[in-house]
Amino acid sequence: MHDALLAELDATTLYRILRLRSEVFVVEQACVYLDQDGRDAEPDARQLWIDRDGEIVATLRLLTDPGGVRRIGRVATAAAARGAGLAADLMHRAIELCGDSPIVLDAQTYLLDWYRAFGFIPSGPEYVEDGIPHVPMSRAAG
Repeated sequence: MHDALLAELDATTLYRILRLRSEVFVVEQACVYLDQDGRDAEPDARQLWIDRDGEIVATLRLLTDPGGVRRIGRVATAAAARGAGLAADLMHRAIELCGDSPIVLDAQTYLLDWYRAFGFIPSGPEYVEDGIPHVPMSRAAG
């Protein structure tokens, strides 16, 4: 497992992270949207990833929102690597990196129970983004 700030990433690794995110969120989920939203370039934005045989097979992005609240997003696993617990490994590491900060995320609704297993609870009503139902969730500080 790896994690790095944008400035620490080499171009090939960044390309592979963005490619996986596009494969999952744009192609597989058929959502035409701009994944590169500018937040990856924030000074403390951290990319987490797992690679196997030179290919990135799972990734997650960790951000800091106003007020010091940490935000987990862009959790993606390659189709061929699903079911091996890789995303869970990334979630555990992201939570560890957050320390005592509160954490928020926007879960695709079908993954609510998966995120609950990490201590997240719904924090607002369901909404639809890019044609996919989502629920905001939070995890208390500590």
